[in-house]
Amino acid sequence: MKIDAVTIFPDYFAPLQLSLLGKAAQSGLVEFGIHDLRAYATNVHNQVDDTPYGGGAGMVMMPEVWGCVLDPLMKDESDLIILTPAGKRFDQPMASKFSQSSHLIFACGRYEGIDDRVRQHYLAKGHRVHEVSIGDYVLGGGEVASLVMIEAITRLIPGVLGNPESLAEESHNQEGYLEYPNFTKPQNWRDISVPEILLSGNHAEIAKWRAAQAIERAKNNL
Repeated sequence: MKIDAVTIFPDYFAPLQLSLLGKAAQSGLVEFGIHDLRAYATNVHNQVDDTPYGGGAGMVMMPEVWGCVLDPLMKDESDLIILTPAGKRFDQPMASKFSQSSHLIFACGRYEGIDDRVRQHYLAKGHRVHEVSIGDYVLGGGEVASLVMIEAITRLIPGVLGNPESLAEESHNQEGYLEYPNFTKPQNWRDISVPEILLSGNHAEIAKWRAAQAIERAKNNL
């Protein structure tokens, strides 16, 4: 999979070199490309934003500079992801869907967002364009949200996780249940003991207990 990110803060994406993401890149499972939006500015001040038409607070990112960076990146197989609080909520099924893509482009907006004509233009050209939010709150920009999505998506690519069975017991699986609580040594810690069922060696009963715990957790999170 190829993943491109467009941002005015390229250093935000340094974590892509770490942990599973870094190993995935080193093994060739994922290729990352980070593009500095200001490098594509067409004026002497490297300006990428301007005041909004119709008035209002804040600044809006200009469409021309986005067009300059996106035009050479966009391919028939590309999925353009525009990070915005107004977008569709990101979840595990969406992560699974994006993990099937061969090319993701993350457009990291700042200020009051990206001029909507960018979205309209690439949609009109027949490209797949997605407006996505990671939650009902406002961040300073799309970089942090992109990192969240990239980690959730890439770990679903075959070969990225060292143990493929880990995907079968994810905290948020495709059935909508949450992962059961986990325990390790010591057996007793600060007067709290590991549940007896986990010490029984009865794997069938342990599986039932874990399933019940997962369902209970899901109910408590509604």
